[in-house]
Amino acid sequence: MLSYLGGILILIAGYIFYGNFVTKIFGAEKTKETPAHTKSDGVDYIAMSWPRAFLIQLLNIAGLGPIYGAVMGALFGPAAFLWIVLGCIFAGTVHDYLIGMISVRDDGATVAEIVGDYLGEGARKFMRVFSILVLILVGTVFMTGPAKLLASMTGLSLNAWLVLIISYYFLATILPVDKIIAKFYPLLGGALLIMALGVGGGLIIGDYNIPNLTLANLHPKSLSLWPFLFVTIACGAISGFHATQSPLMARCLDNEDDGKKVFYGAMIAEGIIAIIWAAASMTFFGDTVGLSEALNSLGGAGGVVKEISDSMLGVTGGIMAMLGVIALPISSGDTAFRSVRLALADMLKLDQKDKTNRFKIAIPIFMIGIILSQVDFSIIWRYFAWSNQTLAMMALWAGAAYLAQQDKLHWIATIPATFMTAVSISYIFAAPEGFQLSLAIATPIGIITAGGALTLFLTKGQDATVEKKKSV
Repeated sequence: MLSYLGGILILIAGYIFYGNFVTKIFGAEKTKETPAHTKSDGVDYIAMSWPRAFLIQLLNIAGLGPIYGAVMGALFGPAAFLWIVLGCIFAGTVHDYLIGMISVRDDGATVAEIVGDYLGEGARKFMRVFSILVLILVGTVFMTGPAKLLASMTGLSLNAWLVLIISYYFLATILPVDKIIAKFYPLLGGALLIMALGVGGGLIIGDYNIPNLTLANLHPKSLSLWPFLFVTIACGAISGFHATQSPLMARCLDNEDDGKKVFYGAMIAEGIIAIIWAAASMTFFGDTVGLSEALNSLGGAGGVVKEISDSMLGVTGGIMAMLGVIALPISSGDTAFRSVRLALADMLKLDQKDKTNRFKIAIPIFMIGIILSQVDFSIIWRYFAWSNQTLAMMALWAGAAYLAQQDKLHWIATIPATFMTAVSISYIFAAPEGFQLSLAIATPIGIITAGGALTLFLTKGQDATVEKKKSV
């Protein structure tokens, strides 16, 4: 129980203290006009109050991520608490805040353009392709998954549900952000928080023995923490998908002072949700062995979530669980497609105030999504975990480069960027979907690559500083 409650309190303290530290380093200015005002277009650039922007941001970045990822991460035992807390405070929040606020300063630029501005044209071209592919993959999976579940529960066929979901996605992609997303997302975001608080409170008042983190259970015998834990739990600690979502709210931020509440705050809230579900998963079924058996017998993380919710929250819990399993992935899928539209609009320089331009981009995107929805690409999806953390790695390096160019303390981004480089490279060399090398080989490759990236960054940073002083 101590590790569980302590983790939540540390996350809250991280928001207050480290959040203020990061905000001060970035230099947010309350009086500085944001793109929501300077580029207001009634479509993507619309000023919103921070509570509304916070709930939309939370749902954009969360969906099922901090629930399903935490459930699977609970198999690693209480070590999951450590990664969620430290990863969220020192990596995930910095990642989300920097990309969001750099986007604010760069007129709402999408992540590929931010990476290109601060890491070079080669990185821009790579990220344009890479981020768009990841987003289309996410959008399609979060189209077919809910459709299959709804088809199994109703008399409608899979394709009928696909048509309905795709129609909604298309409207959410092309309509102004305040027409659908701003109206419904705060309600779903509230439901996500209520569901988590209900389960979290049930763990405290119920007769549950939540394991504490100790040296004895820090490294489970059956699983290797490195690098698999740091990829299994992404949302709730750090997720590259967030870098594609923060620019959506960067275009709606009323003033820069709201950045901490919206970007940093939503990530901390996601960390709290993740730690609640990790604790519930490793406790409700007795231990990690029981959880593993439950995952097999109940049909995966969705079944585990429903079982826990039904038991702790009764009928209401069952309804909330069903809402989560169906509505939350849909809420991530629609903004994934919307992010693709914005990314392509930035790349092609197409004004999105013009409705025709929105259709020009959206129609081809959805044609690709419809084709992919008919294909069994479960093997491809296995690469998403690695792709997601590689995206986070690139975003952190871009944030570090921005801070370095501004002569600010870049280490708040450089250290987690180096760590995530080691994680990402080690994982792809060791993972079943990767090169399947032993960790004795994969880990040194990851560490050497991370060290090389850090050396290159520091060298280029010094060169840039010298050039800047010469120009002055």
